[in-house]
Amino acid sequence: MHVVATAGHVDHGKSTLVLTLTGMDPDRFAEEKTRGLTIDLGFAWTKLPSGRELAFVDVPGHVRFIKNMLAGVGAVDACLFVVAATEGWKPQSEEHLRILELLGIDRGIVALTKVGLVDDEWRELAQLELADHLRGSFLETAEVVEVDALAGSGVAGLQAALDALLAKTPTAVDRGRVRLWVDRSFAAKGSGTVVTGTLAGGSLSVDDDLVLVPGGRKARVRALQSHKSGLAVATPGRRLAVNLAGVHHDQVERGHALVRADQWEPTKVLDCALTVLGSLDHDVSRRGAYQAYIGSGEHPVRLRVLGGEALAPGSTGFVRLHLPSAVPLLPGDRLVLRESGRGETVGGGEVLDVAPVLPAYKARPSRSVDRVIAERGWVEADLLERLTGERRAPTMGRWVADPAAMVDAEARVRAAIDDAGPLGLDVAALSERDRAVLDTLEGIVVDAGRATVAGAGADPLVDHPFVAALDANPFAPPPADGIDKAELRELTRRGLVVHQDGVWFSPGALDKAARVVAALLATNPDGVTVAQLRDALGTTRKYMLPLLANLDATGITRRRGDLRIAGPRLPAL
Repeated sequence: MHVVATAGHVDHGKSTLVLTLTGMDPDRFAEEKTRGLTIDLGFAWTKLPSGRELAFVDVPGHVRFIKNMLAGVGAVDACLFVVAATEGWKPQSEEHLRILELLGIDRGIVALTKVGLVDDEWRELAQLELADHLRGSFLETAEVVEVDALAGSGVAGLQAALDALLAKTPTAVDRGRVRLWVDRSFAAKGSGTVVTGTLAGGSLSVDDDLVLVPGGRKARVRALQSHKSGLAVATPGRRLAVNLAGVHHDQVERGHALVRADQWEPTKVLDCALTVLGSLDHDVSRRGAYQAYIGSGEHPVRLRVLGGEALAPGSTGFVRLHLPSAVPLLPGDRLVLRESGRGETVGGGEVLDVAPVLPAYKARPSRSVDRVIAERGWVEADLLERLTGERRAPTMGRWVADPAAMVDAEARVRAAIDDAGPLGLDVAALSERDRAVLDTLEGIVVDAGRATVAGAGADPLVDHPFVAALDANPFAPPPADGIDKAELRELTRRGLVVHQDGVWFSPGALDKAARVVAALLATNPDGVTVAQLRDALGTTRKYMLPLLANLDATGITRRRGDLRIAGPRLPAL
């Protein structure tokens, strides 16, 4: 399957030629038929003598409908460039040719139409004029076929030329990334919402879950058709009609894209290489009301020239574009830029970065994936694929890291371990990324959730003086004043000290208190008072209440009114 766009000046016979080749009238509207003027995109298809399938996107030639023309030529394999012998090269011939070049289209054939209305001399002049205007363009060596569609003259030759062209034109490659730029949306009786477009980059199946961008509305593929034939699976490069469930046709418009949500990173800011047309009589700068034509959509944009103030006619430079809504793009996508105030095409080019992170005055965009990694330092492998279309294996954890950023991260984590002292660094305090770095560091030991330098010395918590002080005064324990907070947390985590209601106890003190309580309850089975326990332990109410709170919490005792009775974990005597 190949998709070919027509191009050329108004009234040079594009639609008539498509009708003759396919038997299908691409003009869909009554107004088009009444006026004899194509105003919107038309679609038709045929099978060439070789059996090769061909779909046409017929575009309007009038300058007033240039945005409709642009919506149709963004995802085609080649062009059928039409020039009438009766009129020769005209303004829209020139603009359409430049637009095709800006979009990166590099294959096509030329149809010299209406040759039955001119004599041989005029025909020869038309051929010479064509050669002059096509010189230096991608159509310079293209085959030129003389046609009189109404009389049927030259049609067989045109079919053969199309067959030969498409035999050398590669079909769309399945890159596994679905994107269908919507060029029509309507309600079909009994089916609901139907959208049409050219499928690029991936395959679609019935029941696939998709997302409409912009907007993020979810939709399910209810049915697929290509050339009015139902499909279970549609491969890249096909003109498709997609019946959608879950979205109303009024919520879908030309310029929207159907994608799989996890494969794209829609963007409002992009850096591009812009080639300015040499025919302009002025520079391109940030001053101007610009429209960017991307996919099938028209987007008002703000423009910033990178590395300068303006781009001269005929030059190529870098620009940053700000779009009003996010669209799914990848480096390598093409765009055309028009200035609406002057009503002219100013240039076009290639998307280089769909999510620039450097400020405009520093940005030097390119399609290099290594540049994207270097500018970000660290980027998740899945995000990198959405930003660049290229899959890189993670270098650390789930990230792809720039070598310099990895060195900096390793140095930072080592410094944090050194600063933590002999107790070591609490691993839980590190970010997920730094924990991934920690796992790769040589000479670092992680034990009980703390990272230390291997062989750094004895455990600083062994025989800690605070533990000794608590053991020495079990029921009148000293406060933790002056104790390093990290050490105190680690003492608590290891169970070397117990904190209860602002008071610190040693585990030995709690064990001794449990045995004393057990002895008292042996002689007072109905329960003992706080005062009795206080006197038996030789302590004060300040320490007795937190101590009892711990005994109650651990099941040694239970509270019954003003008494404490035996709990399920009371030790046996």
